[in-house]
Amino acid sequence: MRREITAPGVAEPISHYCDAVEANGLLFVSGCPATDEQGNLVGGDDTVAQCAQVLKNLGAILAAAGCTPQDVVKVNVYLTDMADFAAMNEVYRTHFQAPYPARTAIGVAALPLGAAVEFDAIAV
Repeated sequence: MRREITAPGVAEPISHYCDAVEANGLLFVSGCPATDEQGNLVGGDDTVAQCAQVLKNLGAILAAAGCTPQDVVKVNVYLTDMADFAAMNEVYRTHFQAPYPARTAIGVAALPLGAAVEFDAIAV
C-alpha cells in the first residue's frame, strides 16, 4: 500500500514526483531544494540560508505525513561545493537531535534551480 504525501506550504515538485511516499510504515521524502511556496530558490549563494529553507521544507513534509525530525532514520545531503560541509552541518544539527539519523553527504556537479544543497530522507 502506498500513499502520496503533499505538504501545504511547500512548492509543487519541479518534475514528475511527489513530496513523499509512505509505504509499509516508511516515509520516503524526495529531494528538498531551498524553494519558497512559489518554487523560487531562496538564499541566493548563501548555503546556510539554503540549508535552513531545505530543512523548513523537510519539516513541513514530515508534518504532513504525521512525522517529526525525530522519526528520520536516514538523510542524504547533496552539496555542489564540499567546502560548504561545515556550514551545512551547523544548520543540520539545529534540526535533528541525538540519536542523529544516519547520513551521507555527497558532492555533486549541479542541482536543480542552481541550488547549492538538497536533502532527501527516510522516516519511520
